[in-house]
Parts: sequence; structure tokens; C-alpha cells
Amino acid sequence: MTEQPSLAGRAQLADVFNRVARSLEPEPDVERTVRNIVSAVSVSVPGAEHVGVSLLEDGRIRSVAPSSALVARLDEIQHELSDGPCVDATFSGQVYRTGDIVADGRWPSFGQAAAELGVTSMLAVRLFTANTLLGALNLYSTHADAFDSDTEHLTELFAAHAAVALVGANRQAQLRAALNARDVIGMAKGILMQRHGLDEDRAFGMLIQASQHANMKLREVAHWLVTECCEDHPGPRSLPLPGK
Repeated sequence: MTEQPSLAGRAQLADVFNRVARSLEPEPDVERTVRNIVSAVSVSVPGAEHVGVSLLEDGRIRSVAPSSALVARLDEIQHELSDGPCVDATFSGQVYRTGDIVADGRWPSFGQAAAELGVTSMLAVRLFTANTLLGALNLYSTHADAFDSDTEHLTELFAAHAAVALVGANRQAQLRAALNARDVIGMAKGILMQRHGLDEDRAFGMLIQASQHANMKLREVAHWLVTECCEDHPGPRSLPLPGK
């Protein structure tokens, strides 16, 4: 059964709740959102000397905006070994805490590597929403037993807000990419319409043909055409259509 936070711990949770909500607003890009998360945790969670976020992307874990080179290395070791609190928090359970990682039999290989780098305590909390598994929030300390149950609850609070902020940032990034792609495709259609006397539908069809023939995404073909047109050439080279 999960320990409940002490009276002092509950007061601390109440005190930081509003600050957490304000500080973890989604930014226009994921990297900036993660930097805000790392910064907020670093100054608000007792014992957190180093902080990192590992995001799950296409089945692989990637370290994003670590607070130090030490965090980057510790995250890298866990990713390489597929072993450690970060990996287990992402794939196996929600929270993993250890106060003497070299003596913790759950991660012998990573524990030894972490100890050699001077890390003794670690707390890893899964980042997730009801529909999305995002990765893990990782806290490191050079001191033994740096994280207690109150710290764990506080970090879970951060993780919950951070997950929502990350989902928002991802959606903004996807929307921006879609809008940019639409704009580039529109410019590419305009180039083809002007140079070849096509109407909008035929210009779009020409882009689709080129995309299929070259085995490239439509936005990549459009970007290539716009880039070629903007360079100092007499005109864009022909699109890679069948039979050309």
C-alpha cells in the first residue's frame, strides 16, 4: 500500500500546487516544455540535484533537455542497457525509488555505473496521461536516501502536470507542422500553376504523382520544389514523374 504524505508533506503539496500548474504551461515546442519541467522540478523538489526527462519516441527512449551532462550520461547508460529506474518507470510501473543504487539488486549493471559517476539516490516517475505513455521524469542525488515518500508524492504531482503540458506541446507542434506543410504545398502548387499553365487540381495531382513516383512524402516533394525555385537557377528542375 502506498504511503500517505505526512502533514508537513501535505502542506508542501498544497503550497506548490498552484506554482506547478502555472509553471508547466505547454510551450510551442516540446524541447522548451521539457526545459520548463526540468527547471521547475530542480528548484521545487527537495534533494533533486540533477533532473532529466526521457521521452518515448517510436519505441525508443530519448533524453531531452537534461539539467547537466551527468544526467545526459546517466540517461544514456539506462537507454543502452535497457535497465534502470527510468526504463522500468516507463515500461513496467509508475514509480521507482532507491536510496543506495549500487546495493539495489533491481538494477545491478546500471547501479554500478551510476555509483561510479557519484550518484547514490534516484527517483523515476512515469509520465503518462489516460491515453498516452510519454516516458519518465528522473531525479538524481549524490546523497544516500535523498528522496522520501513526501518527495515521491510531490514528484508525482509534477509528473501529472508535466504529462499534460507535454501532450499539449506535442499537439501544438503537430498542428504547426501541418500548417507549415499546407503552406509549402500551396506554394508548390502555385509554382506549377504559373510555370505550366495548370489549374489548382491538376497542379496538386502533379505533386501527388511526383510523391508516389519518388517514394517521398507530399510535403517533402513540395519543399524540394519550392527550394529549387528559390535558388539562383533559371527555374526548378522537372518533378520526378513516371516516364520522365
